[in-house]
Amino acid sequence: MRAFVVIAAGVCLSLPGCATTSPTVELARYYNDDGVYLFSQGHYRQALECFELALTLEPDNHGMLYNAGQCHDRLGHWQTAERYYLEVLQRHANHADARRAYVALLYQTGRAEEANRLIDQWLQQQPNSPDAYVLDAWRLRRQKAFPQALGRLQQALAVDPHHAPALIEMAILYEQTGMPERAAALYERIVDRQPDQAEVKRRLDELRSRGIARPLPSE
Repeated sequence: MRAFVVIAAGVCLSLPGCATTSPTVELARYYNDDGVYLFSQGHYRQALECFELALTLEPDNHGMLYNAGQCHDRLGHWQTAERYYLEVLQRHANHADARRAYVALLYQTGRAEEANRLIDQWLQQQPNSPDAYVLDAWRLRRQKAFPQALGRLQQALAVDPHHAPALIEMAILYEQTGMPERAAALYERIVDRQPDQAEVKRRLDELRSRGIARPLPSE
């Protein structure tokens, strides 16, 4: 079970920023952009090839390392994915997407106790981090502790009202608790702001195919 739609979370790939515009950097970004597009289409093996080419040019780029890890994760290469996530976190300890992906991988491979310990540590180290709140909300949703999960998400959005992972996790929570109209409204809000969120768009299209739409203001 994936952690997040982004990521989780999960399906929001990092687009590395660069301070220079050298030919090497531009070519690496070209390969990375191709990989992001292929990943959004579900072509994980081809996307991985692009990210690996990008990494030959920028081997220390944590965004590209994360992207390659996501491909290995989706292909079931969990040991390799874990190695990539840990390398990202060693270089950039607050890389939220890598943290979420790593915790989800721990759950996926039967190491829930280790995953829970990492979530608790993150909450202690960064008690006002919206990313830490979202990760805890995801854990609570898995445990079907829905009111507590909602509370965590409200804490995250109080810090950052536009925090995409929190909005996505809240929409999924609405879906699971019988409020698909609210979920659709949140998915629309996210897609309006970030049209490259392919998995969010897929979820929105699925709700629309079932006749679910954004609630009217009077509702």
